Amino acid sequence: MLFGSTERIRCGVAGVGSLGQHHARIYAALPGAELTGVFETSDERAAEICAKYNCRRFATLEELGEACDAVSVVVPTDKHEQVALPLLARKAHLLIEKPLCASLEEAERVLAAAQANGCLVQVGHIEHFNPVMSFLEKQVGAPQYITAERLAPYQPRGTEFGVVLDLMIHDIGIVLALVKSPIKRIDSVGVTVLSKGEDIANARIEFANGCVANLSASRMSTKKQREIRIFQSDAYLSLDFMNQAGHLVKKSDIIAYGLKMKVGLVKAGDLSAIPVKDIPIEKGEPLALELASFVESVREAKQPKVGAALGKSALEVAITITDQIRKGRG
Repeated sequence: MLFGSTERIRCGVAGVGSLGQHHARIYAALPGAELTGVFETSDERAAEICAKYNCRRFATLEELGEACDAVSVVVPTDKHEQVALPLLARKAHLLIEKPLCASLEEAERVLAAAQANGCLVQVGHIEHFNPVMSFLEKQVGAPQYITAERLAPYQPRGTEFGVVLDLMIHDIGIVLALVKSPIKRIDSVGVTVLSKGEDIANARIEFANGCVANLSASRMSTKKQREIRIFQSDAYLSLDFMNQAGHLVKKSDIIAYGLKMKVGLVKAGDLSAIPVKDIPIEKGEPLALELASFVESVREAKQPKVGAALGKSALEVAITITDQIRKGRG
């Protein structure tokens, strides 16, 4: 297929488990794309997905790569490299679920193979396609302090790595994209409860431009929560990634409130008069938006929104935090 073609992009999925099945669902319905097939080690799951979406099961990754223009790699993180390399060798463009790889060495080999074969690599930091992130990208100019909290109930699946690579890496990627400054210092703590790695973690990231981000993640919660709060000189923003909602307080509105209080239009201490604005966010399925963006990047031969550089940087920060936690537990 030639870049810029109006033909549908031939898409595949390597691994159609609990998340990969949704990649298959979306590709099958996505305008401008077609679900060519899947690679899956489970006979039962492969048969189910192929029957449901009328696609082919490929016996090898090499065959999947030959038949597809673009492939989602949705396998456990420690298998990312061994799945990605055969696909890249067949010049398939890849969306690799986050984190990019289990180690920086593996990530470097994958990215070197992508460059050698002229392939795009998008990393599946899905929150970058959440409508909440679209709002933040427009409103956040020079953040001074950021807090992010990501909570989830414990489940055995995905605990081969700690909560930093499992959950916190989402917020690491968000913060790196918003702050756009080199990191000066990282301080981390974490606690192991049920799994081999940390189940609860906190990281304080200080940037060269003075911004500080405080990130907390837990997979020992009784509830799910994905929230971020951002303070900058002209505004305070509080956003909920899960419910795609939030509110905003602008400095200009606070000044106007002060003037009204001064002339007696509002009573002193009447905080209800401060205009806290609900943020109008057009809701959407982040995964569908992510895959549509990936297909567009492949079609137009343009760098993806979450490319190799951000994916590798987020992984590097996550590994630094994980190493600090391990050394602290000593």
